[in-house]
Amino acid sequence: MNHFAYGLLTPLLAYAMSCIGSMLGLRLTAQAHASRGGSRIRWLLGAAISIGGTGVWVMHFIAMMGFQVDGTQIKYDVWLTAASALVAIVVVGTGLFLVSYGGGRILALLGGGLLTGLGVASMHYLGMYAMNMSAHVSYDRLTVAASVVIAVVAATVALWFALRVKKPIWITLAALVMGVAVSGMHYTGMYAMHVTVDAEPGMVSGADALDFLVPLMTVISLITLTMLLMVILSPSEEELHEDAELVAKLELRRRTAQQQQQLTYPAPVVEMPQPQARRPMQARRR
Repeated sequence: MNHFAYGLLTPLLAYAMSCIGSMLGLRLTAQAHASRGGSRIRWLLGAAISIGGTGVWVMHFIAMMGFQVDGTQIKYDVWLTAASALVAIVVVGTGLFLVSYGGGRILALLGGGLLTGLGVASMHYLGMYAMNMSAHVSYDRLTVAASVVIAVVAATVALWFALRVKKPIWITLAALVMGVAVSGMHYTGMYAMHVTVDAEPGMVSGADALDFLVPLMTVISLITLTMLLMVILSPSEEELHEDAELVAKLELRRRTAQQQQQLTYPAPVVEMPQPQARRPMQARRR
């Protein structure tokens, strides 16, 4: 087995994509905390696509581009690979919604971290299971357990960052840490893999990595860039806070001006005419 068939190109590119996806996801999460209603849900969905799609899934398969086994081809099952991308996005989104609407409670953070970590590990091993080759694959259970623990810890730390980190400098540092955690989980899981090539390799079914993975990763990356432009063009949390303060001040001034006007020019009192008393019935007959 060779995990670095292209040298440092694939691990460095995978780490860079993980950092970019994590950075954008944290920025979208900060934008969600400053929003309400449907807008908040849309920002969180964007964060799930950024972290789960780009930061985790794209990172995983860029790293897999450098994985080769001597004596056999490696192809990918299309539906299982697509399902692994969906799993990554769904579990990260679920964790973000749990901690965002959990009011900062530690139970929500731990539950979201456990669910997201197990989901990310499931995505990783589902993606590896989607590989088709003329070989027998086995895993070291202890190393697999270590990779799952790394995934859970990394997911919990990522969700904690999503709750606490808001300033750009801290978001950047947090994304660098998250990139290390995701990459560490991936290569730990790959290290647990043992491959025994068949004595007589046969035909391998599935899609080539260049024919299938590259277009899919390109689509997800374009979606990520689109959301990045949305974040750049959207007001930051500080700007939204300043706008809210300005609107409150203008409303206070308007009410104060109305009160002063009412005190200076009181409304005229209109006297209603008194109804005339009816004369007795006898006086009318006369």
